[in-house]
Amino acid sequence: MEEIKVKYFTDDIDELCYVEGKSDWIDLHAAETVTMKAGEFRLIPLGVAIALPEGYEAHIVPRSSTFKNYGILQTNSMGVVDYTYRGDGDQWRMPAYATRDVTIEKNARICQFRIMKNQPRLTFTKVEHLDGPDRGGFGSTGK
Repeated sequence: MEEIKVKYFTDDIDELCYVEGKSDWIDLHAAETVTMKAGEFRLIPLGVAIALPEGYEAHIVPRSSTFKNYGILQTNSMGVVDYTYRGDGDQWRMPAYATRDVTIEKNARICQFRIMKNQPRLTFTKVEHLDGPDRGGFGSTGK
């Protein structure tokens, strides 16, 4: 089991942990109460800085209930934090856009992350034709 060092910026949010038997994603919490007006953008502090192991990155996405509960969208669709973002002041944040007026209470679970091994180095080779069967182009599956 890999040890991950976590700095908390507040004692008022739940510590990171797995929800046993439910998911291998880990919930992140709003580190402060945030009030947003419809159309407003904010970087919501998540209250943690994490020292990821070299060769790994974290993928941050909204929880499935985030839009329904708060009407916020993560503006970069998925956040990627690489292992070099590990300084004492490198607090993780969720870039959020409000679609309606909302207050997100401190410690609310608004997004989640998982740690992934970096993609291996690849070599790209230009070819005239690919060997796989043609599936009909983008968006054709399921018709």
